[in-house]
Amino acid sequence: MQASEFLPRLRGLYPGATVSVALALAAYALAEHYGAPVMLFALLLGMAVNFLGQDDHCSPGIDFCSTSILRAGVALLGLRVTAGHLMDLGWLAALLVVAAVVLTTALGAVLGKMLRLGGSFGVLTGGSVAICGASAAIAISSVLPAREQGDKQLVFTLLGVTALSTLAMIVYPTIAGMLGLTDVEAGIFLGGTIHDVAQVVGAGYSVSERAGDLATIVKLLRVAMLVPMVIAIMYVFRHRVAGNTAKFPGFLFVFVGLATLNSFGLIPEVLAAAGNSLSRACLVTAIAAVGMQTALRELARLGWAPVMLMLAETAFIAALVLTGYMLLHAGLA
Repeated sequence: MQASEFLPRLRGLYPGATVSVALALAAYALAEHYGAPVMLFALLLGMAVNFLGQDDHCSPGIDFCSTSILRAGVALLGLRVTAGHLMDLGWLAALLVVAAVVLTTALGAVLGKMLRLGGSFGVLTGGSVAICGASAAIAISSVLPAREQGDKQLVFTLLGVTALSTLAMIVYPTIAGMLGLTDVEAGIFLGGTIHDVAQVVGAGYSVSERAGDLATIVKLLRVAMLVPMVIAIMYVFRHRVAGNTAKFPGFLFVFVGLATLNSFGLIPEVLAAAGNSLSRACLVTAIAAVGMQTALRELARLGWAPVMLMLAETAFIAALVLTGYMLLHAGLA
């Protein structure tokens, strides 16, 4: 872009981008006050003013935030991941977590077709449940083929995965206590099943410090699965959908690069922490923009089938991780 084009472009983005950032700041304030997920507040605030998404002055900036800023936020997630997370967990437990991610995503594809919602929607919901909630939904959506209700499906997935993750944060520690799980068992169960990172941390440390530490490690392994799963999904749909010429998204290169540098300890902790905060800010801003592009009444037209789909995926990964770890533990005893 030439210098003569930069300022007009910037002026065009300013109104919509400013609104998106303002909604993100409001979401942070509400989340801190009420102790609820900031992503959920950002999405709901955006949907409350969705008419701005149709405004000619605001739409360019909103589109920019829902695409470019969104991808930047996902790319910076690489700062959370290191190869040491896999080593700390042990290969059997790590294998169980990887299997749970793959099988839950595959289940989503199968159930999506059975419920006549489409395999791509099933992959979107299954991947978001299996990997890392809203961030995974955003990344997966970016490589799926264009579809008629794509935006509505993404917003529904963001709402659903955030709500279910919050519910799991409250309910799963109680289940762990009722089952008499040890701190290690509870950490693997919580980290391997709850959708979003923040809710995993909240649930894990509500049990104990040891459970919280292990739950975070398990969750970060699931976050590390984001890149290989997105690549696999992209190539599966590229071969199955005529005319789909999806290329490897550049933001995933950044994700891999940052994770690699972080694994070798080449990124200072202060810089990594700042990058994590910036990643979250980008994602909150992007989700507010996505909300402004969707009307609540349009989501209602999707019906109850998507709700049943996400509930089934959530129950499946919970049962798989809990049962699988118990079997592994019994086999090693």
